[in-house]
Amino acid sequence: MKTIGIIGAMPSELADLRAVLPCAKQETHAGYKFYSCEYKGKRIVNVCCGVAKVNAALCAQVLIDRMGAEVILNAGIAGGMNHCVHVCDIVIANEVMSHDVNPEFLVKYPPHCAVYPCDQALQERTAQICDRLGIRHHKGRIVSGEAFISSNEIKADICARMSPLAVDMESSAVGQCAYRNQVPFLSIRCISDNADDAGDMTSDEFEKVAAKQVADVVLALVEESI
Repeated sequence: MKTIGIIGAMPSELADLRAVLPCAKQETHAGYKFYSCEYKGKRIVNVCCGVAKVNAALCAQVLIDRMGAEVILNAGIAGGMNHCVHVCDIVIANEVMSHDVNPEFLVKYPPHCAVYPCDQALQERTAQICDRLGIRHHKGRIVSGEAFISSNEIKADICARMSPLAVDMESSAVGQCAYRNQVPFLSIRCISDNADDAGDMTSDEFEKVAAKQVADVVLALVEESI
């Protein structure tokens, strides 16, 4: 039975998923609470890692080492970073990277890579599910950093350097961990705000809607494809 790990940064990003999954066994490792259950012929382990990259990377490694995750999905909300991406659209990452680390250092030193690819088959299956559910979706780069982006000036700087479709605080860390462990990985994000000067206000307004939308996509992916 394949073990699929699902990481969300906040409880609200996992609430709709947990409402559907059967009653789960709880284990605590490194201070994280992991919930595992059997669902549609797979073993599903979901965990709330907390915000930002250190939390996400540590949690992902424990998910692999202690819980035996063979696939990792990082699901949640994000800020839109391109004019074509609108609130409540889904962004399917084709690759992830950090926007607040000089990529030259990551290339020069281990892991000798600054851009972490997402599993191609998972990308394609997720896009097909979005089409079937009638959800607007985009495929492209997601970047991550140690701050919630809600500034036109900061957004413009990140866009000029990296041309992402979305920004969050965890995807690149989970992706780097998966890359080093050679575990298939995908980040799926629903846009809750535009990462601009109005970001704080719009994120609060659309957070629940966006979290529900991404949960629907992740559940369908788990049920049908992996």
